[in-house]
Amino acid sequence: LEAGLQCLPGKGIVNSLSLKEGEARFVELARRVRRYGAALVVMAFDERGQADTFERRIEVCHRSYELLTQQAGFPPEDIIFDPNVLTVGTGIEEHANYALDFIRATRWIKQHLPLARVSGGISNVSFSFRGNNVVREAMHSVFLYHAIRAGLDMGIVNAGLLAVYEEIPTELRERVEDVILNRRPDATERLVEYGEQLKASGAAGGGGGRGAAADLAWRQWPVEERLKHALIHGIDTYIEADAEEARQKLGQPLAVIEGPLMEGMNVVGDLFGAGKMFLPQVVKSARVMKKAVACLTPWLEKEKAARQAAGQAVQPQGRIVLATVKGDVHDIGKNIVGVVLACNNYEVIDLGVMVPCERILETAREKQADIVGLSGLITPSLEEMVHVAREMDRQGFHQPLLIGGATTSKAHTAVKIAPAYRHPVIHVLDASRAVPVVSQLLNPEQREAFIRQIHEEYEKVRRSHGARQQPLVSLAEARARAPRLSYEDRPVPEFLGICVLHPPGEDPAALAEPGVRHATVSLADLVPYIDWSPFFHAWELRGRYPAILDHPRHGAEARQLFADAQRLLQRLVEEQRLQPRGVYGFFAAHRVGDDVALYRDAGAGEVLARLHFLRQQMVKEDGSPHWCLADFVAGREDGPGAGPDYVGAFAVTAGHGLAELVAEFKAAHDDYHAIMAEALADRLAEAFAEWLHARVRRQWGYGRDERLSLEDLIEERYRGIRPAAGYPACPDHTEKATIWRLLEVERRAGIRLTESYAMWPGSSVSGLYFAHPQSRYFAVGRIGRDQLEDYAARKGMSVEEMARWLAPWLAEG
Repeated sequence: LEAGLQCLPGKGIVNSLSLKEGEARFVELARRVRRYGAALVVMAFDERGQADTFERRIEVCHRSYELLTQQAGFPPEDIIFDPNVLTVGTGIEEHANYALDFIRATRWIKQHLPLARVSGGISNVSFSFRGNNVVREAMHSVFLYHAIRAGLDMGIVNAGLLAVYEEIPTELRERVEDVILNRRPDATERLVEYGEQLKASGAAGGGGGRGAAADLAWRQWPVEERLKHALIHGIDTYIEADAEEARQKLGQPLAVIEGPLMEGMNVVGDLFGAGKMFLPQVVKSARVMKKAVACLTPWLEKEKAARQAAGQAVQPQGRIVLATVKGDVHDIGKNIVGVVLACNNYEVIDLGVMVPCERILETAREKQADIVGLSGLITPSLEEMVHVAREMDRQGFHQPLLIGGATTSKAHTAVKIAPAYRHPVIHVLDASRAVPVVSQLLNPEQREAFIRQIHEEYEKVRRSHGARQQPLVSLAEARARAPRLSYEDRPVPEFLGICVLHPPGEDPAALAEPGVRHATVSLADLVPYIDWSPFFHAWELRGRYPAILDHPRHGAEARQLFADAQRLLQRLVEEQRLQPRGVYGFFAAHRVGDDVALYRDAGAGEVLARLHFLRQQMVKEDGSPHWCLADFVAGREDGPGAGPDYVGAFAVTAGHGLAELVAEFKAAHDDYHAIMAEALADRLAEAFAEWLHARVRRQWGYGRDERLSLEDLIEERYRGIRPAAGYPACPDHTEKATIWRLLEVERRAGIRLTESYAMWPGSSVSGLYFAHPQSRYFAVGRIGRDQLEDYAARKGMSVEEMARWLAPWLAEG
């Protein structure tokens, strides 16, 4: 929080402090917040816990107010109390007054604590009615109506889904108010009963109404309305028949596309832009649109010549070329952006993955693209994007350049890419931002103002970046401040050498290699290790699994998405559509400076390979060590009598078979399941890495007694780490080449490296294993010229080449 306040160019609000840790700590932290001029949210908690009655709420808030104004010097107008919105309608008598007591406490605060403000998390009040959106929205509206009259200043709520108080049906509003204001002892039972009636009538929402096959009344509507309804609700069951009926009724296939289909997609675009539809729903709508267009295409082809002559061809709002840059293989995010843009009547030309600069520019020129979009996941892609921008500038392009992908950022775009191209270069954070950016760039009335705004914004970013360059210590000083660890605890693996992992059913004799072990792994083995939270993030649904399934705003859509994912996952497992393969090994090792030497056997004689690592050089005022991954391995000087230390390496994939599966879905115009298959393959690859790490810990000895839940695994509550090349502790992607030579990954697991050291298939994970009890993840951060030169010499590469691979981490100047 303090780091954020130091960077914030204006008045901030810190959320939040409380008296949970006592008065002294509360005052100390409040004074620190006050130094930055920020306002402060104060939760109604103290040493006794959460305040849940009127008396406790006003007691804690009054005490906090006195401490803040009299001891911490806090202006009362900068105090925002949150007196705890708690859930009502639970059936527990003690909870019945929660909402009324919040309202009463709000009124008391406004009367007795001058100038202080009041806030609250409104959706908490209705959690007991999860799954019944109509009731929940009414509860929020009624609660806000009374709380605002009592003095509530602000609240956290989805404004787009608020019912209008006066428009809530009289019976529903009366029953909700009975619960909120605790007006009768049977209030909860009566609201539950009414909510069940709403569910039975299909009016409750919560996922059952959207696109539900049970309510077929819409099938009696005119065909134009049926098409729009199917698009908006993502229902593809009847789309071919309806599209053909509409063609016969309207006379031309083009009239169907430009009429009801485009009208429906315009509604989808508006709802998504307003935050009233979520990404999975939009992708389902795109699936319906593609199937309808595919049905109409034969008729369109017959009329093509006549339409062109008459100038009646469907005119897209703009033509956009998208590509994942050379050497990079990840395109889930780019695929989603393409679908969302297509839903808004933009023509999208997706060139796929690993696309060289020459092909991107050639296509943009040939297709007369209005915009070029570049995507990338791995850090070498950042330099490739700079190269594409320079080439666009050199060759006289004028189209705006959009930048996106997990490793990109507004800061890097502003500092590194934009200066290489004289025309607009804009970072697009996610799919939901793509349409507003593109629409403003292609709108003659908005374009110049938007470009000017971006230019000014990026100029501020560049100035800020130049002003806050991180000071560094010399490499010699960083090494002198390396951690001083003990190396007495050196567990010995069950075996040294390599083990190949393959699906069940393959002939072990055909795989036999002298001295190489083999083991089987199936998709079913991996499923229990899936961390589902990133799966939802890929669809731009934020939250942690399983809580996201009950999210007050997008819980219904998360549940539907999860159910669809479970069905596809079951199919993948049963049909064995994806083939997990991997290879790992244990090796005797010694630290040699900031490198680690790996040996053929425990005699530590013949060197098989050498791993190279970087050390932190940022200034550390707290005196903490300057870490390097080599620190977690004993050197020869660290007790020669104890024998060598050990390091592991691995590479795994769940991507074999994915390309064929995705092609099948796309051939059926089903982007929804194509994207879902890619997202599931990524989750299975990460699950594979987690499954294998658990196996490695057991075989290494120190993990044999583990009893870990999935949450324990996700939170990494175990000994040891598995850092990957290209990630913060080991940012050099070229280190993957050592792992590939050491394990012969391409031959044994079928995973190859691109020229930028991305892994193909993309749903793959690789890295190293360290067993030291104090091993930890960290970020190397910026490095100086002295370390760059030292590192290049250790790797046998030129400084210029090494600088290209490490460009994002090099200190400037």
